[in-house]
Amino acid sequence: MEVRINKFLSEAGVCSRREADRQIEAGNVTIGGKTARMGDHVSDGQEVCFCGRPVQKEKEMILIALNKPAGIVCTAEKREKNNVIDFLHYPKRIYPVGRLDKESEGLLLLTNNGEIVNKIMRSGNMHEKEYLVTVNRPVTDAFLHGMANGVPLVELGTTTRKCRVERTGKKQFRIILTQGLNRQIRRMCEYFGYRVQKLVRVRIMNIELGDLESGKYRDVTPEEFKKLKQLIAHSSNQPVRPMEKPQKSKRKPRNSAIHGTYTVVNHHIDRENKNGNRKATD
Repeated sequence: MEVRINKFLSEAGVCSRREADRQIEAGNVTIGGKTARMGDHVSDGQEVCFCGRPVQKEKEMILIALNKPAGIVCTAEKREKNNVIDFLHYPKRIYPVGRLDKESEGLLLLTNNGEIVNKIMRSGNMHEKEYLVTVNRPVTDAFLHGMANGVPLVELGTTTRKCRVERTGKKQFRIILTQGLNRQIRRMCEYFGYRVQKLVRVRIMNIELGDLESGKYRDVTPEEFKKLKQLIAHSSNQPVRPMEKPQKSKRKPRNSAIHGTYTVVNHHIDRENKNGNRKATD
């Protein structure tokens, strides 16, 4: 049986398919002693080496949940002194599912299965990620309304999707996204003149942070994994697509949004029902 080399590396827990493509292009992968090329296939029994070291498929499926502290970088790159892999010292090869900003805290999944990575993180699959955010000044109704209804991010050439937002304290709010744009929540807040002081991811799809201590990790439970597989059953496992095209924005100038010169509607976040059928919005 043959399998594409990028899929082989992904399933072996070396890296995601997209990263595998980069490593292949860099000449860091060999098949049977020959430098691999994009699109090459691996047959049963062929030796695959990554950076000169033999690669063997890990039969055990690993999926762990970490409460990432601020200051840890979501990368397997050893040249980054604060990388999450060295921080964990996990006995087997794993890598993070997506990213969480260095300054941000909270739930980070790590796995040795590249298929799950793509299915969870691909923007087009519309899977939810939930965050608790503390900002530097009081949260107004106008701010919540603006955050929920699409924020133009000129520097990224796009407008965020509509999302769910609710106030949880004088200077705190909860937000549920289905996108994962670079520093998305921080950029959204900055658009309205707010600065994020603390950002904690508390949920990825059906997996919740709960009371897991900062810096600690746990195995995802069989029940959580079963539910997760149901949620991603029809999701694409292709690499995350290019950035979405900008949407036309009808937003009024920033100052009018902040000072509430237009009608504000009520926003309520429904908790996931027992069947996990909610659809919405990193």
